[in-house]
Amino acid sequence: MSLLVPHLHPLLGEGGYDLSRLVKENRNSLLLLGSAGGFCFVLSSLKIPSVSGSCSHPTGVGLGAILFRPWVMTVIGTIVLGFQALLLAHGGITTLGANAMSMAIVGSFSAWALYRILKRVGAPMWLAVFVAAAISDLLTYCVTATQLAWAFPDPISGFLGSWTKFMAIFAVTQIPLAISEGLLTVVVVTYLVKYSRSELERLGALRMQKEAA
Repeated sequence: MSLLVPHLHPLLGEGGYDLSRLVKENRNSLLLLGSAGGFCFVLSSLKIPSVSGSCSHPTGVGLGAILFRPWVMTVIGTIVLGFQALLLAHGGITTLGANAMSMAIVGSFSAWALYRILKRVGAPMWLAVFVAAAISDLLTYCVTATQLAWAFPDPISGFLGSWTKFMAIFAVTQIPLAISEGLLTVVVVTYLVKYSRSELERLGALRMQKEAA
């Protein structure tokens, strides 16, 4: 799989533009951006052994997607994956494109979409954050299983058989990890709303709460 497959370039370009505009318009956002990036880096670096020699880890992209919208988090998530590949031998440079698609892009956009939908139907903030973070984690690994099945189809049962095996491998550890990530993200967002409400309001991160009220 290529370093950064061509169809990711427009997505990252749009994300880079939004990130640059955000920093120019609100320099105070740098602290929260750094926090979101650090949260993503730490969580996604926690490799937990799975079965068949594989490993699983949280993603941490849900927090940044909720706070800054998914375009910005696609860039931050890709940078995090790059640092992991270079500094921690986690993932890899040659698979950076595939990893960015599953975690930084699918994870970010699914978290943002789920959060918006739940807030629009009147769900409490903690529930919207929990579902967004947990399900985006699971969807990341659904995409990863699909990528692996496509790259390594089973000699007998083909793509579907391989996909089923990879999904089963990841499900053993990823479901409890997703629940844990959802709970932790709720704690962090609750803390930020309590102690950094004015900054979140300037960024528009609490807009959905006001619309739902």
